Amino acid sequence: MKKMSVADAAAFFGVSREAIHNRIRRGSLKSIMSDGVKMVLVDETTPKKSPKSRQSARVSSNDERYYKLLEAQNAKLQERVETLENETRTLRDQKEQMLIEERQKIEQIYRDKDEQLKNILNTLSSKFMLGAPLESQEEDDDTLEAEMIEVEECVTQESSEAVSLKRYLKKEKFSDKKLKKIEKRFKKAVKSDDERVVVVGKKIYIEPKKYDYSDLIK
Repeated sequence: MKKMSVADAAAFFGVSREAIHNRIRRGSLKSIMSDGVKMVLVDETTPKKSPKSRQSARVSSNDERYYKLLEAQNAKLQERVETLENETRTLRDQKEQMLIEERQKIEQIYRDKDEQLKNILNTLSSKFMLGAPLESQEEDDDTLEAEMIEVEECVTQESSEAVSLKRYLKKEKFSDKKLKKIEKRFKKAVKSDDERVVVVGKKIYIEPKKYDYSDLIK
């Protein structure tokens, strides 16, 4: 048996001084007075760790496992975040590429439409405006194009000798059966580039005061 002070005994067992005094009172530890100081008799051959120390060790072990689990989960979450960021970046790039392609398609459509409109206007100009004096040879392209558009919209007005085939046939009051035959003949004339017939969009125009259409309207 070894004599220890209350403080040393507390350190030996890993408990508080109050716990040592409680053990002395319960008789689980023996003590003696030496020079007016209470000394605790401790058997060093069988040291015992307090329940609190064992509990602390368990808590420490649990904490370590918990931290390792958190680290593993954090690594997985980080990996998932990187994957989602890459997917988002890819989708954004694809969306931008699609928008670029759609814009190019739209621009091409407008270019084609502009070219088609120019061809129509040129046709109108050559068919209905030959010999007509221009007010000014120096007018810019925008003004000329505006005048041609006006001609296209007003080809059936009194200022022009052209009239749509549909309107002309409607005045003649042909039967439906005969109308179909006549329209068929005019479509063939269009395909054969008959100069008496002009097509604007999907409409067929004729100049009955200028040309004879008796071979088509019979």
